[in-house]
Amino acid sequence: MKLTSITLRMTAVFAAMVAAVFASLPATSPGAIAADVATGKTRDQVRAELAEARRTGELRAGSFFNGKKLNEVYPHQYPPVVRQPSKTRAEVRAELEAAKRTGDLPAGSFYNGKKLNEVYPNHYPPVATQPGKTRAQVMDEYEQAKLIGDLPAGSFFGGKKLNEVYPERYRRSGS
Repeated sequence: MKLTSITLRMTAVFAAMVAAVFASLPATSPGAIAADVATGKTRDQVRAELAEARRTGELRAGSFFNGKKLNEVYPHQYPPVVRQPSKTRAEVRAELEAAKRTGDLPAGSFYNGKKLNEVYPNHYPPVATQPGKTRAQVMDEYEQAKLIGDLPAGSFFGGKKLNEVYPERYRRSGS
């Protein structure tokens, strides 16, 4: 049997239609199926969930719509999703005012995610920090590190410490 160009075109169109039908089906991974089995859902529960997802438009619209849900693509065909606000408008405005006052807002894309109080520290009140070590405590720690060789040996040694490069020169911290 000789295939004509019309037959080949019809076969290609049929294959494209089959692909479109499969693409429009909701994507269910084997892991999701296994999760349903692991949770012990009954067939009726799964059917009820599917019916609810169809009713509310929670199913995927297909690959043509970049993974959006049906209720996002066709919002007029589904009941609106009612979400309770987690904060009141007054709370959000108060937080915004506090962030403006302390400079806790993004400085812009040019500053690689830094906040205004980091870029312009003189324009905002200082941020409270935890009390640190005293100068004497830091000097004691430094002297101890010098004795046991717990200081960097330099970039030539690939980030190793002095006691790793010259073990014979330093006593161990436990000895």
